[in-house]
Amino acid sequence: MKKLRKASSIVLCLTLSAALLAACGSNEDGGSATSNVEGVKKEGFPIVDKPLTLKVMSQDAGVADWNTMPVLQEMEKLSGIKLEYQLSPIDSFETKKNLVFASGDLPDMFYAADLKPAEQVTYGTQGILIPLEKYIDEGYAPNIKKILDENPDVRKSFTTPDGHMYALPFIDTAAVWYRGPMWYNGEFLKALNVEEPKTTEELYTYLKRVKEEDPNGNGQQDEIPLTSVKLDDLRMFFFGFWGMYNEGIYADKDGKVHYPYQEEGYKGYLTFMNRLWKEDLLDHETFSQTGDQKKAKGESNKLALFNDYHPYFTLGGEPSTKHPLMTPVKSEIADSPVYGKHPGISARGTFAITSSNPSPEATMRWIDYMYSYDGATLFNQGPEGVLWKFKDKENLVKEWLPVPGGGDREEYRGKITPNYGILTPGINDPDIAKGLRTEFDEWIDQQNQEKLVPIGKAPFPNVYLTNEEQSEATALLSDLDTYVKQMEAKFVTGQEPLENWDKYIAQIEKMGSDRIVELYQGAYDRWNTGQ
Repeated sequence: MKKLRKASSIVLCLTLSAALLAACGSNEDGGSATSNVEGVKKEGFPIVDKPLTLKVMSQDAGVADWNTMPVLQEMEKLSGIKLEYQLSPIDSFETKKNLVFASGDLPDMFYAADLKPAEQVTYGTQGILIPLEKYIDEGYAPNIKKILDENPDVRKSFTTPDGHMYALPFIDTAAVWYRGPMWYNGEFLKALNVEEPKTTEELYTYLKRVKEEDPNGNGQQDEIPLTSVKLDDLRMFFFGFWGMYNEGIYADKDGKVHYPYQEEGYKGYLTFMNRLWKEDLLDHETFSQTGDQKKAKGESNKLALFNDYHPYFTLGGEPSTKHPLMTPVKSEIADSPVYGKHPGISARGTFAITSSNPSPEATMRWIDYMYSYDGATLFNQGPEGVLWKFKDKENLVKEWLPVPGGGDREEYRGKITPNYGILTPGINDPDIAKGLRTEFDEWIDQQNQEKLVPIGKAPFPNVYLTNEEQSEATALLSDLDTYVKQMEAKFVTGQEPLENWDKYIAQIEKMGSDRIVELYQGAYDRWNTGQ
């Protein structure tokens, strides 16, 4: 289950078929739905005077029955709102969501919805998703309104070109990563008496020593200096060594938009990775292995440098401070390294209300609770007395309780709350974890502050393209992404010589890479000026 906990990476576009779009009606003005339910309170519980049932569609990690989850039962008692669940396994949720939009047989709300910017614009302007700002500003979501007022960039980043908010984000303004970083096997560093490399050349030298000097001490040359799964796990972190903030569209510190696969830094990255491949310093199973196969190598103490959310997820054992987070290294590119930092909000909508909803006001009150301290505590940690209790309630200090029946606390948490393995609406308030943080948690924070925060910047805000721009960008990126990933593997493995770089650049320019930059520069400039 551990891999369910890993953070999601930003994907800027979704291919939406014309058939799906044609099935939906249009609503140019994005008008708000009208409530059919009376007696909705703006404060206090229950939310409604009379019981209300709402249909919710969500992803499901498959750990427990949502109907019997203590968190959802507690929320029903508090709110007076009963939920009927339309759940889909994580792997098939995308398909199920598209079918629901196409059919018109809508739930009343989407939870953990993974709504791409294109979906918000398309289904919002067609009237399928309703604007939320009216209910937020009219007092039905005081917690959300407070956050938006204090963080205007959050409101700006979830307001579409027609001026409406059709979805809500997950908000974590203190976040540093949104996907796992790179880690060193600390035992290898110690065995070779090496300080962390500071440049790409020092990194190459270290990986070569790992290959040749038996740091795991078993008398065999079985060490794997660097491993990956199709480069998808390390690409973004490594891009920073060559001054690129993201593996997708990014803006530099001056607000200039870049498509990284045509940058000079990308050529430097390919040249370095090809050098590692040729000398067998990059795992030759990189393009064929699974995550589980990579993990098996880690548990066999063969890996020197690898990606994961935490090092012990790959190496096995318990959380430990002996395997350091990789310090990004400097390359030949000026002002490197850089780091693509978490933007503080999810890049996709986690919650939305549909035009079928009988009471948008009550639904906004319901979701607003998740953006409060009490609601975030309930949905993330469960009811008091199950996994935790207050040690000092006045100062909000908690302590863990023994896991009922023993076993892993995180896996037990997945049985009591829906907020497990999926990106859900709400906030990550540091107060929620007061008293619960471990020495390992504190060490992670210290590593982040030393190594990543000083060179970090959010790669790109959550911008919206118009429907016409989105259709064009989606079509261009669909072909470009396929081609550049194929060519990346060929350049790295030497199937395509790097002498053909200019030929490659000419091809992606022909496929519209410059037009992609132009489209997203326009969207970024609109976002930056608040228009």
